[in-house]
Amino acid sequence: MLRVKIESAKGIPKKTLGNPDPFVTVIFCDEKKKTKHIDNEVNPIWNEDLEFDLKGQSLVSSSVIDVVVKDYETIGKDKFIGSANISLKELGSGQIRSLPAKNISLLSDKKQDTGAVINLIIDYKPPANATSSANNSKDKEYVAEETGKEDDGGEGVDNVVDGGQLVPSDAAPLPGQPREPAWKVTRKRHRALVNKPQDFQLRIRVIEGRQLAGNRIKPVVKVNVCGQTHRTRIKRGNNPFFDEIFFYNVNMLPSELFDEYVILRVYNSYSVRADSLIGEFKMDIGYVYDEPAHAIMRKWLLLSDADDLSSGARGYLKVSMMIVGTGDEPPVEKRDRNEDQDDVEKNLLRPAGVSLRSATLTLKVYRAEDMPQMDDSIAQTVKHFFGGVADYKNLVDPFLEVSFAGKKLCTKIIDKNANPEWNQLINLQIKLPSMCERIKLTVYDWDCLTKNDTIGTTYLNLSQIASSGEEIEEPHAEDDTDATSSVDLPEAHVGFLPAFGPCYLNLYGSPREYSGLPDAYEELNHGKGEGVAYRGRILVELTAQLDGKPEKKVEEIPRDDILVAQKYQRRRKYSLCAVFHSACMLQEPGEPIQFEVSIGNYGNKLDTTYKPLSSTTQYSCAVFDGNHYHYLPWASTKPVVILTSYWEDISHRLDSVNIILYIAERLHSNLTSLKTAILAKASDTRLAEIWLKLINYLMEDLSSCHMAELEGKPNLTTLDLQLKMLRNSTIASIREAAKRMKEGATDIRTTIADIEDWLNHLMQISEEPQNSIPDVIIWMLRGERRVAYARIPAHQVLHSTYSDKAMGKQCGKTQTIFMKYPMDKKKGAKIPVQLRVNMWLGLSAHEEKFNSFAEGTFSVYAEMYENQAKVGKWGTAGLVGRHKFSDVTGKVKLKQEYFMPPRGWQWEGDWFVDPERSLLTEADAGHTEFTDEVFQNEVRFPGVEWKPAPEPFTDVNGEKAQSPEAFECPPGWTCGDDDWDFDHNRAVDENGWEYGLTIPPDKPRSWVSTEKMYHNYRRKRLIRHRKKISDMPIKAMKAESGEGWEYSSLIGWKFHSKERSSDTFRRRRWRRKMAPSGSIGACAIFKLEGAMGVDVDEKASKKDTAKQFGASTPMVSCSFDRSFIFHLRVYVYQARNLLAMDKDSFSDPYVHVSFLHVSKTTETITGTLNPTWDQTLIFDNVEIYGNPKSIAHYPPSVVLELYDRDQVGKDEPMGRCLCLPVVNLNPAVPVTPRLLWYPITLKGKSAGEMLVASELLLKNKSDDTELPIVPSRKDGKFYMVPQGIRPVVQLTAIEILTWGLRNIKSYQLAAVSSPSLIVECGGQVVQTGVIKNMKRNPNFPGSVLFMKVLLPKVDMYTPPIMLKVIDHRPFGRKPIVGQCTIDSLDEFRRVENTEVAWSAKVSILSTGLEDVILDIEKTQTVFNTKTIAEEDSVDWWSKFYSSIGESEKCGPYLQKGFNTLMVYHSELEEVPEFQGLTDFCSTFKLQRGKTEDEDDDPTVVGEFKGSFRVYPLSDDPNISPPPRQFRELPESTPQDCLIRIYIVRCIDLQPKDNNGLCDPYIKISLGKHSVEDREHYKPNTLNPEFGRMFELSCFLPQDKDLKISIYDYDLLSRDEKVGETVIDLENRLFSRYRSSCGLPESYCVSGINQWRDQLRPSQILQNLARLKGIPPPQIENNGSSLSFAGKMYSLLDFEASKMIHQHLGPPKERICLHVLKTQGLVPEHVETRTLYSTYQPTLPQGRIQMWVDIFPKSLGTPGPPSDIRPRKARRYFLRAIIWNTSEVILDETSITGENMSDIYVKGWMPGMEEDKQKTDVHYRSLDGDGNFNWRFVFGFDYLPTEQLCIVSKKEHFWNLDKTQLRIPPKLIIQIWDNDKFSLDDYLGSLELDLLRLIPPAKNPEKCTLNMLPDMAGNSNSESSRCNSLFAQKSVRGWWPCKMEQDGKQVLTGKVEMTLEVVDDHFAEERPAGKGRDEPNMNPQLDPPNRPEMSFFWFTSPCKTMKYIMWRRFKWLFIKIIILLIVLLFLAILLYSLPNYISMKIVKPF
Repeated sequence: MLRVKIESAKGIPKKTLGNPDPFVTVIFCDEKKKTKHIDNEVNPIWNEDLEFDLKGQSLVSSSVIDVVVKDYETIGKDKFIGSANISLKELGSGQIRSLPAKNISLLSDKKQDTGAVINLIIDYKPPANATSSANNSKDKEYVAEETGKEDDGGEGVDNVVDGGQLVPSDAAPLPGQPREPAWKVTRKRHRALVNKPQDFQLRIRVIEGRQLAGNRIKPVVKVNVCGQTHRTRIKRGNNPFFDEIFFYNVNMLPSELFDEYVILRVYNSYSVRADSLIGEFKMDIGYVYDEPAHAIMRKWLLLSDADDLSSGARGYLKVSMMIVGTGDEPPVEKRDRNEDQDDVEKNLLRPAGVSLRSATLTLKVYRAEDMPQMDDSIAQTVKHFFGGVADYKNLVDPFLEVSFAGKKLCTKIIDKNANPEWNQLINLQIKLPSMCERIKLTVYDWDCLTKNDTIGTTYLNLSQIASSGEEIEEPHAEDDTDATSSVDLPEAHVGFLPAFGPCYLNLYGSPREYSGLPDAYEELNHGKGEGVAYRGRILVELTAQLDGKPEKKVEEIPRDDILVAQKYQRRRKYSLCAVFHSACMLQEPGEPIQFEVSIGNYGNKLDTTYKPLSSTTQYSCAVFDGNHYHYLPWASTKPVVILTSYWEDISHRLDSVNIILYIAERLHSNLTSLKTAILAKASDTRLAEIWLKLINYLMEDLSSCHMAELEGKPNLTTLDLQLKMLRNSTIASIREAAKRMKEGATDIRTTIADIEDWLNHLMQISEEPQNSIPDVIIWMLRGERRVAYARIPAHQVLHSTYSDKAMGKQCGKTQTIFMKYPMDKKKGAKIPVQLRVNMWLGLSAHEEKFNSFAEGTFSVYAEMYENQAKVGKWGTAGLVGRHKFSDVTGKVKLKQEYFMPPRGWQWEGDWFVDPERSLLTEADAGHTEFTDEVFQNEVRFPGVEWKPAPEPFTDVNGEKAQSPEAFECPPGWTCGDDDWDFDHNRAVDENGWEYGLTIPPDKPRSWVSTEKMYHNYRRKRLIRHRKKISDMPIKAMKAESGEGWEYSSLIGWKFHSKERSSDTFRRRRWRRKMAPSGSIGACAIFKLEGAMGVDVDEKASKKDTAKQFGASTPMVSCSFDRSFIFHLRVYVYQARNLLAMDKDSFSDPYVHVSFLHVSKTTETITGTLNPTWDQTLIFDNVEIYGNPKSIAHYPPSVVLELYDRDQVGKDEPMGRCLCLPVVNLNPAVPVTPRLLWYPITLKGKSAGEMLVASELLLKNKSDDTELPIVPSRKDGKFYMVPQGIRPVVQLTAIEILTWGLRNIKSYQLAAVSSPSLIVECGGQVVQTGVIKNMKRNPNFPGSVLFMKVLLPKVDMYTPPIMLKVIDHRPFGRKPIVGQCTIDSLDEFRRVENTEVAWSAKVSILSTGLEDVILDIEKTQTVFNTKTIAEEDSVDWWSKFYSSIGESEKCGPYLQKGFNTLMVYHSELEEVPEFQGLTDFCSTFKLQRGKTEDEDDDPTVVGEFKGSFRVYPLSDDPNISPPPRQFRELPESTPQDCLIRIYIVRCIDLQPKDNNGLCDPYIKISLGKHSVEDREHYKPNTLNPEFGRMFELSCFLPQDKDLKISIYDYDLLSRDEKVGETVIDLENRLFSRYRSSCGLPESYCVSGINQWRDQLRPSQILQNLARLKGIPPPQIENNGSSLSFAGKMYSLLDFEASKMIHQHLGPPKERICLHVLKTQGLVPEHVETRTLYSTYQPTLPQGRIQMWVDIFPKSLGTPGPPSDIRPRKARRYFLRAIIWNTSEVILDETSITGENMSDIYVKGWMPGMEEDKQKTDVHYRSLDGDGNFNWRFVFGFDYLPTEQLCIVSKKEHFWNLDKTQLRIPPKLIIQIWDNDKFSLDDYLGSLELDLLRLIPPAKNPEKCTLNMLPDMAGNSNSESSRCNSLFAQKSVRGWWPCKMEQDGKQVLTGKVEMTLEVVDDHFAEERPAGKGRDEPNMNPQLDPPNRPEMSFFWFTSPCKTMKYIMWRRFKWLFIKIIILLIVLLFLAILLYSLPNYISMKIVKPF
């Protein structure tokens, strides 16, 4: 099979009138196939597949295909555009399977290039018996499901076919061609959105439904999004047309929004029962966002039964969905001309060639473990009090909830069990491919009285556990990398159904510690944000089965399956070691700090369910680093944490992950280098070198990449096998794509997108869903309080024996970790601590491998503390709550005999005293200057002299302190000449005393500086300053035997080493060293599991103190014998785009530079957002422990934190950036670092950039001469950035066009009246003159400034330009009222010597005309008779619709040869060829004020109008400078202008009313004038057609901003603003593109296209010549030719193919206009502007189509305005004559036993149900035939040009206005059975579309259901025969009626009708009445010739006897009569016979 995918084309030439309607024909072996045509498009996109059946034959190498592009014509022959011939040699030879043909040129019929190109892909699938070539012999074959036609939509959905196999995509890019991905990504889950609450707008348009299930239904659609529900209007029938749009505005986290659902449900509004739901459809919002343009446009959705997905389709719903975020433009929704005939299956929202299949997801929930305590322990405490055994760990009642696609199912509840076993099976029925992405698993704790508590939440992503098979292409490699695998993998496709496990899923959330108080981090348990602690894990298994329906939703797992899952729970022992090298950047010292490392519950010091481990470091007190931060003084002894844990062995999974991450990391690094080189504008040779290195490394990595072996793994799952196949195929695909790129790439920059795609796809396949090992979590604790955390994925530190690449990225390597606060609201504005940690994780069986990674010497000690208190003398008597021997906290009692070495360890020596120096924190530690203080206290009785207090000297808290004489100056410090003196900076008297009043024993609580008689207490603060004179570390004095005490004033206070008189508590540390008895090397530390802890089983009677975590765990440390001294230099050059932190719009930035335990601060640059420090910070003698080579490979980061200096209050953080230093271990060989821009982030957002560099030099202790020369100082204070590192500069000229200021807001409640502008760049400053009066003329008096400045030659170093606006106010005040930063100067650099010359002089008029609203409806315009007749057929709207490609609405406009206009789908300023209309001057936003913490943009306070020109100057003074760029400028005085605003229509406005609609009207503001068009509001619509023109006068530039607002009309409440748009009229007036009035395509002097400009084309062309400085145009031969700018133009060339009509003007003007159109000026146009509101300023509120004309009054009077009044609907009548019915089903049985029906026919037009009509009743139809001769007459308003009916009616009786609906004209006919005493019975219906009328049958025998287009199996050829009734006028025949029975459509009758459509004039001329009423004519309807028995039996009893009873029972009646006569005769005989006999006997006579 040969498949040709026609993608797109570009640059198709325009037609003479409008744009072409291109389509493509492909010719192969005399077989032709063509695509659909695209209306009115020069850059069409088809994306259609054309297939050619090769009939089992192989493709010949000489084969070619011809591609022909034509222009579709409705009438006549299609026009040829271009063709191309493509050879299939490569496909035929078997070299490739896919041939992308990109940018193929289209040739004309003369074989000349047309300038158009086409893109297509040719795929070849050889037949099964074909011989494969050597290159593709190993390619896998696939079989796609046949669906008749290929689907051209539905991208982004998984492709599932029978048997669970999925369809791979084999499209491949051609080397050297533009970007074409090597695979097709189906679900793009990487969304570049900041995870913070943002504004989103969801728009859902419900268009129509088809084939909805049910009879006589009234469908209504309910749309539910994010808890908001909207519903459509109620319609009738099975194919309703809704066309309603709903808006949903939300402010949510993107991660939360994408997990919400869009639920569309269709209900039958007739029914009030529970089964009123017809069908529903659900999908993730994230699915919509992943689609192109974040939208699904006009797709059919398959509705299904939510309870039984296998029941089949319940109908189809056509919708459009789009998600609009900040900065997004909503896509334009285009309705295809033939869309009503589209095939539902073809346009269904699903993948191409894949049918939706019902499937069952079976989730087996086995068990869970490590559930935290969730209930209080009151009962357990009482139980323990009475001697019972308390069970605290099982205080949880867990159950699991599974949620997917809105369905929720739960397992059973397990009471009081932290390790529950559910063993239940949950069945979820879904449709595949699924539109929902994630299965949510939430574990809850059941509470009987309160709400269930959430334990934890995790997810299963279907995109990770299933594959559609289209993620990768088939590999083309000669050898498959998987061929060497020893695992026997099946030869299947890469696609697979969802599968998972059995495997554990980890839960994360808030800390595990239970508290009766509300959990502050409860949101983390719901999966919102990053979990900070391990919360347990659950064992689950997921399988998928196609088709079928489960019997139960929740059932028990079979016993055999439970036994099978046992092997997946096998555990192995893991060992983890973490060496803490440093902890720095602590913000404040606080309490002693400890770090805890845990993995799962192992290592959690507060969890008692696991054995105690050495998972915590020793407590340490932070020390000041001398500048800004604090650090922990570990010095040469680093704390070590070790712990062992037990997990499943999943090395085969994590090894593969690490291998792929290794390749991706290397690719990312090389790609970053390439991007940096491009940014730095490196030479092409250098770029090629970097690019080639990248490709070679990538190919080398991919070629040597082998996934981990799977054979023999006990816990191997189905997903493991499938993922390996997927990864191998993807890697092979990328490798081949890289190979082709290397061979054929021509442009390096165009390959970056492909390389980024490779990187993204490598990251996708690196995700491992079956990762059961929890993350390693590090906690920082202050005392017992958790402060900060960090999570490290286990695979990053996991050791592997498979290969070096399979080891974790950070395994055995020292990494830098920035810890985070849990749920940090400040989003990382401050760092809790920076850690340098070396971690190693591996199997205990591989512990010996740790020896090769270990640095330093590991020591293991047991330790305890001896405590004493001072009560008279030191002893244990005063210990309150403390023990004599305890742990470091003093709370756990210890004894030496409690300690026992673990197995394999033995004591080495005896107990000895070893003080912990890290806890001895003196107050002056880390400081270079310090102030000692002591308070002298005196007391007295009233009237008595002062005398020393009982405690004469105390500290600030009143505690006892030393006397000043007892204070000694510490070693290394000098007190200088300063002696003790009182503090003069306090509120004291002249002697330094402050006085207070107290009642003993309390101390005064307030102090005053004046002595009073009642004062009885006073104190004096004595201080002494000292400085540090030695930076050398002072060696700690070793404690003598029996000493080593640490002292503290109170228990819990900080300790110091020397005893003071105020000390009351002391302690000392006892330690005992252990040594391994047999193990050798550092790995011996892993034998310390539960070391020295009391065995619970052996010594259960011991006190609980022995069981406390950490009570007897060993303390492990790593000692380094040698340290290395480094020399660090940080070059801080400049920053840009910083945040404004001060109210004056600027900041005073400075930088704290931190490196490990040292930091320094730069100088402060005041009043700038773009500071240049030009400073070198030198850190000398930086002591680092460890291997220098390791430091060179993994250097610590230099952290730069920016702060804003504030004179009052604390300095505010401005952001942070990281810089890795260049490490040089041999300073003799200089390595010059390079300045680079590093991003600054604040709270997760960009906060600017910083240009820095740093280098770290290994210093030789004996020789400092090898270090670089110390740079020179700046002002004798700071070191500058040295030459060679600082940028190279050159002399540059900057010309500034300072045109003026606009819209300056007041400052400090005063208007800005006299501003001037200051321009700063590169240290140079220039200033403009002062604007004298802003109200009269806001332009600057001198318009051009010039400055010479030294700017860097490299653009990336160029400093920005700073603009400051100052206001000159009285008393010399010059406040800054606005500022602006211009980052890039590239757009202003002069390329060539272009002039901006202006010569038009516009006069000023002092007064303006009165503002006028020109009501076109009342304007009297005189036209001739011919023009009036012409306007009856065409109008301006015909011109508009013909311009947008809706030719069916424009009538004969194009046939008359009239011109079209340009309709831009964006603002005119956004059209690329017009450069934003800023060619004269640009608009720069001026900002003011402080940047707040919120996400709001800085306040815009005005605009600066101006421009710049930047060009280099020569250093040689003899060379004359280039000419100035800004020379001739227009006058800067105000101009009086006439403005015409044309408002055409609005599109998709934001609803404002409760009914989902709004009542919009227009409001226009221009300067001080405002026009409110409230009386012409459009009721109940979101897409109003205004057709309004407004005419205003204004002065420019004062009134430059034209604001057009759309408001919602409300009768009682205040009108709401829907949105607004603002147009800068000044830019349009001064632009050289002449956007003031667009140029039409033709010059007409009359008609609807009459010239409306002030100047004729010839005048405009002359002005243009003068503007360009060229000779004026020369017109020859009375306008038939023209010479301009050296070119000759002929009128015949322009109008050769155009129709000449009577409205055209003289040839002279026409040729001038044609020449003007070649000059790139703005054409006649309609622009589409987006409306915004202040409520949601970042989201569009709709669009408005309009244009503006600007006419300076000095140029004269403009032409007449265009008439854009909306069209009015015409009145039409539909006459439907019901002649007969046939074969109607007989629904009833008569009393005589006959099947019969009382038939009548009902009819109506949708939307006009109140005009429902029905025939009379044909009674007693015995054969289904009915005769009526009845006429229906339906009147309706119809727009022939738009082919829609206009229906205006009130939705409710209380509505004020009628809602205008536009509905396609349809007729619904129904057949009913009449019942007098019960409801009538429905017999069938028929729906006819009058625009696509089904051709009727000529007789009832040919009338079948196959005539209906929506019946299954009906070909599209039937629908193509449909014609419009409006064109046919009248039609007669038979149509079938149908009804649904048992889910199928059956024929229930046939009806013969005549349908006729007439307009109101025809109806008046040939009237006709309803039914058979008068006037009964046209045609005349006679009474129906019905059978005699057709009557109603109840009203005609005689007829009933005659025609019913007698005819059927005639002989019965005769027999009964005869029998009655005989019986009567016999009765008379018997009665008279006795009398007769007696008379005979007696004979009386």
